[in-house]
Amino acid sequence: MKRSHTYRTIWISDLHLGSLGCQAELLLDFLRHVECDTLYLVGDIIDGWRLRRSWYWPQAHNDVVQKILRKARKGTRVVFIPGNHDEFARDYVGLHFGGVEVQREVIHETADGRRILVTHGDEFDAIVRYAKWLAVIGDNAYMFTLVLNQWLNRLRSRFGFSYWSLSAYLKYKVKNAVKFIADYEEAVAGMVERRGLDGIVCGHIHHPETRQIGSVLYCNDGDWVESCSALVEDQDGNLDILRWRAFAMPDEGKVSPLPHAAE
Repeated sequence: MKRSHTYRTIWISDLHLGSLGCQAELLLDFLRHVECDTLYLVGDIIDGWRLRRSWYWPQAHNDVVQKILRKARKGTRVVFIPGNHDEFARDYVGLHFGGVEVQREVIHETADGRRILVTHGDEFDAIVRYAKWLAVIGDNAYMFTLVLNQWLNRLRSRFGFSYWSLSAYLKYKVKNAVKFIADYEEAVAGMVERRGLDGIVCGHIHHPETRQIGSVLYCNDGDWVESCSALVEDQDGNLDILRWRAFAMPDEGKVSPLPHAAE
């Protein structure tokens, strides 16, 4: 049985509730086994783009929402920062719903005193900002790949093979996609440096990572359609990526200990 672990702060984003790609069961398992003082929902929590085209909301997706609201009722500070897929919620910035704060962005201070901007990150994506129609086409292709990936991995499981992400493989092997990620990260870091902050936590591009870019700590908490990852802060201010699929499903990959977990 997995133990519960407590963190000072947890960041999750790109859940895409309401889409076939959402790994709601793994997300529920994660939420049941972690506690924190502050939980940031860093955008694309609900996939409004997908729901506008066709309604898909299984019980597991409702359970995720209820679990988050329950954490808020029990004293966790929950902050929701809408992304481009749930941009409808940006009309409610500054309000509280069920104990959940809605904010456009937040500056988070770590336990060791660093000032970190928390924002979804779509504002740094020129395609989303200036050619939304192209972003929608790309989103449709991406979701098709995710559905294909689910069927592929069911077949792999039957033959005893571990989980493998087709969409991640295609994204990281295509030269233009790799360049987009690199350009995106550099643009984000440049803005943070100009604002005189120490770092940033964002989502949007579904690429979990922590790295230093010049004087800026760049953190991307990943997503819950491919990587099933979160960014966590321990009581000393250390930040780490936690990949829950490897921890929760040890037969599908090498398991690493929970980073800086408070026993």
